[in-house]
Parts: sequence; structure tokens; C-alpha cells
Amino acid sequence: MRSNIGVHHWHYAGRVPAPPLPSRPSPAELAARLRALPPSLGPVRLIGIDGYAGSGKSTLAARLAAALDGAPVIHLDDLASHDALFGWMPRLTAQILDPLARGAEARYEVYDWERRGYTRTAVVPPAPVVLLEGVGAGRRALRGRLAHLIWLDVSRERAWAAGRRRDGPAQAAFWRGWEAAERRHFDDDPSRPAADILMAPRCDS
Repeated sequence: MRSNIGVHHWHYAGRVPAPPLPSRPSPAELAARLRALPPSLGPVRLIGIDGYAGSGKSTLAARLAAALDGAPVIHLDDLASHDALFGWMPRLTAQILDPLARGAEARYEVYDWERRGYTRTAVVPPAPVVLLEGVGAGRRALRGRLAHLIWLDVSRERAWAAGRRRDGPAQAAFWRGWEAAERRHFDDDPSRPAADILMAPRCDS
């Protein structure tokens, strides 16, 4: 499910209290803003990056992590599974959020989508900024622990088309099930209205 959409530049389209961001912030400018936020989870500034599958969340997270000197990135794809596409909140809370809130290192099991099982363990230190990316990163149950929520402002149709191209025809059946599940999730628990920043890929680069 992880996105590799070819996005190189982002423009700011959201609403955040002062100091304002430039109209088209660089990753370094956005990283500086995130560093300046007050902690939201113990010593950690937890940043949610949400959007439809295929919208470019992983791409943005990677660029922000680099601009933040290697900030940890938690991919919700690693917590979800075929049997629990959106049922990862208990594991996220117990294995990641609660330890980080105590200022402790978090350890969580990573799901292998090909082997259909949890096959390794990942470690997340209580860094000043931790990025949480994936569909549902801005869900209602998480918002109180986020320092900031970024929504990738790409239409559902465009994002899903990019995701299907990325994953190829072998994943067509999975995508049919995923699209129905994602639609239900956002119908019940939309993240975009709660976002602090709306970001969209520029099409002229």
C-alpha cells in the first residue's frame, strides 16, 4: 500500500496559526515549523500525515524525515493487516503511543503483506519529532495526541488511480476491497476537516 507517487514540490493550502508558512514551503521550512510546535505525546511532537491511498503520504514523510535530520517515520501499513485494515488502533496505542508518552523507546511488530504475518520488530525512539503516515493517521481517536495533522489534498479518484498503477494488476482484487474499506472509514471519520495543513502536489514540475 505504500505510495511512491512522483511528487517533487508541494504548496501550502491550509490554515495554521502564525507564524505563517510560505505559499509553497520547502521541506526545510515545514520541518522548522514542526520543530517549533509544543510536544504532544510526552517529549514527542507526533505529526500525522493522512490522505487517500496513493496520494503521496510516504513520499512527503520521507522528505520531511530527511529535513528533520532523520526523524523516525511510523508507517500505518506496518500496523495494519489483511484482516484489520483499520483495526490497528489498539496495537498503535499499546506498542507505540503509550511508550513514547512515557519518554521510552517504542517497539512494534511489522506486518509483511506478502507473507501475511508479522515478521519483524521495528524500534522508534522518543525523538523530538516523530512522523506517523498512513490512511487514518488523523482519525478521531488519534487527534488528541497529534501536534499537527497534514492532509495530502489529492482527490480520491486521482490518488486511487496512482495507487493502482503503482501496485499493478496483480493487486486489483485487493484494491477493490481496500477502496470500499477506505470509503467507509472516511465517511465515518473524515480527517481533512481537522487538518492543520492541506498540501497538494504541483502538476507543473
